[in-house]
Amino acid sequence: MNQDTLLYRQIPERYVSPDGHVSSLAFRPMPKDESMLSVYDGDKIQPEEAFVHFTHTLGCSSVGILAVNGAECENKSLAVREDYGTHPYHALIDFSGKKNKECRTISEYLREMAMKRGWLYEKH
Repeated sequence: MNQDTLLYRQIPERYVSPDGHVSSLAFRPMPKDESMLSVYDGDKIQPEEAFVHFTHTLGCSSVGILAVNGAECENKSLAVREDYGTHPYHALIDFSGKKNKECRTISEYLREMAMKRGWLYEKH
């Protein structure tokens, strides 16, 4: 992975309002995530394949994929690392050491960057 690597984030339906607005919560780790935001390594898999893996192979729910890149994470002092023990395409964006307010601000930024890039894959 490098600064240009796209990091695919699966977007659960609960984070998309009826008018299509994506909540920044989609880009913020929950307490159970231990400060790690789960993403797919775009150097290892294409968006549609990642969607199929997530929804069919893992049996999880997603309406599509948005992405940030390594440089955008680095810009907010977030480390990105491989986590292939979970599956061969898995990576983590590390929010460790960030306070709640800082996490909210960072997740807003990541959402904005992802929305500028647009949906890389949407459920049909």
